[in-house]
Amino acid sequence: MPARLPSMQGLRAFEAAARTGSLTKAADALAVTHGAISHQITALEDIVGVPLIERAGRGIRVTDDGERLATRLRAALADIADALREAGERNNPRRLRVSVTPSFAARWLLPRLGSFLARHRDIDLDVRSSVALVDFRRDDADVAIRQGFGGWPDVHAEHLLSETFFPVCSPRLSPRLPRVPADLARHTLLRADDEWWKPWFEAVGLDWPEPSRGPIFNDSALMLQAAVEGQGIALARTSLIGNDLKNGLLVRLFDIDVPAPRRFYLVYPPRIAGSPKLALFRSWLKDEIRADESSRGVRAKKRSR
Repeated sequence: MPARLPSMQGLRAFEAAARTGSLTKAADALAVTHGAISHQITALEDIVGVPLIERAGRGIRVTDDGERLATRLRAALADIADALREAGERNNPRRLRVSVTPSFAARWLLPRLGSFLARHRDIDLDVRSSVALVDFRRDDADVAIRQGFGGWPDVHAEHLLSETFFPVCSPRLSPRLPRVPADLARHTLLRADDEWWKPWFEAVGLDWPEPSRGPIFNDSALMLQAAVEGQGIALARTSLIGNDLKNGLLVRLFDIDVPAPRRFYLVYPPRIAGSPKLALFRSWLKDEIRADESSRGVRAKKRSR
């Protein structure tokens, strides 16, 4: 029996590393640094007295002892999460915990929350931003809004909205605004992880490769803010453009857009499928999405005149 007990942080760090096969991905999932994950796992190994992971190229390999511990630990952490969730629900039955990506939270959800709060004063929304996929047995969340292709196991995933891409920039770039798509060659193209320029190039007849130079951002909201500051041209998504076009912070370039391959889904575990809080949140989301689509339709008709 170990002389001292491991910390909960160390146990969670090791479980995340074993599950993802990467210290970096584990750090992202737990919102801590790579160094913190490494230190916590080393401390856990000192306590149990055996190696739990080994370096393997750029990733890690979990040892046999580590695999056995990870399997037991995963079940134990899920049981703890269930117990905490049940206790929290009894303590505050009005709370609905929503997990959402930082960019969608900042650019779409938060500007609209006032209407939800005014309509449903009996529900306390607890909004958590994270880029990691939610594990509803382990993570502190009731429902998530995620972008992807659907088909996630063991959860309900309801399609919320699809979106398109189109170029935008600050009006401060005038009079140097590109007049035809080929003019983009003279401008800095801003990039974001997992958002590609090449499909838009193909849609306008440009046989160009994906840009490999210029600023790149791990968050689309940061990329759009860089565009507002006049640092280049961004490929905007309809879900994140917000009021920047209406308020004149950004201008749209060209009337050509391409559909985004990934869509937004409302994701939740089967155990809350009948929750009245979820039903009200879902209904509000769909009302807001319909209002957005109607507004975009009106703007598109104005542009075509």
